[in-house]
Amino acid sequence: MNLTAFAGVLSTVLFASANLPMVVKAVRSRDLASYSRVSLALANVGNVVYTIYVASLPFGPVWFLHGFYLVTTAVMLIMALRFRSVASPAEELGAASGADTR
Repeated sequence: MNLTAFAGVLSTVLFASANLPMVVKAVRSRDLASYSRVSLALANVGNVVYTIYVASLPFGPVWFLHGFYLVTTAVMLIMALRFRSVASPAEELGAASGADTR
């Protein structure tokens, strides 16, 4: 393995390792109140557009890293839409004001 391939593999592992705890916590807690749905949507659109570029590259570590980002940002957006819509309007208003509605 040459140096550039090793750097690609290492950076893929590091980036994925840095983001995986956030995704696991979000999946376990189903608490995505601190995530902006607009930001998650833009990240997904950016990932879809970036796929055109990645597909033009030779197969390598960047494909795995991009695949990881495609999956995790899609999961986060789906969860943000699904679990935020479950809350009642009163709960959403209370969460926005910092009040405990339980």
